[in-house]
Amino acid sequence: MLVNNAASFYAGFFEELTPEQMDRQITTTLIGAMNVTRAVLPVMRKQRSGHVVTISSSAGFAGFEYGSAYAASKFAVDGWMESIAPEIAPFGIHATVVNPGFFRTELLTKESTNYAPTTIADYAERNAAQHEFWDGMNGKQEGDPVKLAQALVTITEMEQPPPRFIAGSDAIAQAEEKLAERQQQIDALRDLSSSLAFTDASAGAGGTA
Repeated sequence: MLVNNAASFYAGFFEELTPEQMDRQITTTLIGAMNVTRAVLPVMRKQRSGHVVTISSSAGFAGFEYGSAYAASKFAVDGWMESIAPEIAPFGIHATVVNPGFFRTELLTKESTNYAPTTIADYAERNAAQHEFWDGMNGKQEGDPVKLAQALVTITEMEQPPPRFIAGSDAIAQAEEKLAERQQQIDALRDLSSSLAFTDASAGAGGTA
């Protein structure tokens, strides 16, 4: 079994995040997990068994203000994991992506949270509020990481592990909210969306030669 769990948090408004910060976020969250998985898969494929578990986030299905770098990397993790699952399933290898909400880990500590430089005056007031919010969240997250670890053990012991595990009541609430939002977006322009196919000029022309 492989568990990909490397993480960092580059927080900031997109305009102020530097290209280097974006690169570091994506490298840590996505590319690192890809590299480790690429190294392990040949062993799992040879033994015709294995389980790749990758820790994503509720940010993997719900973007949020001040989290463009983090959410972009986690959305990518979710898409990558969904894509490799059917590729490796024929070899008896399972893939599970985990989407936790707020858990009391070290992600929001000063060592793991990196803010964008505050360089644009238009964002200054909101920057101060965001710093206060995220600094205040550290150590107060409701999720217990020990219980999450125990839940992951339960999942990995299943004969058919789930392709996705949404962890925490806050993550479930956010997922349900996003599902409802997506359905509204589909329904709002369903007719327009359904009208975009090529029209066959000869269809229904009728008449005889």
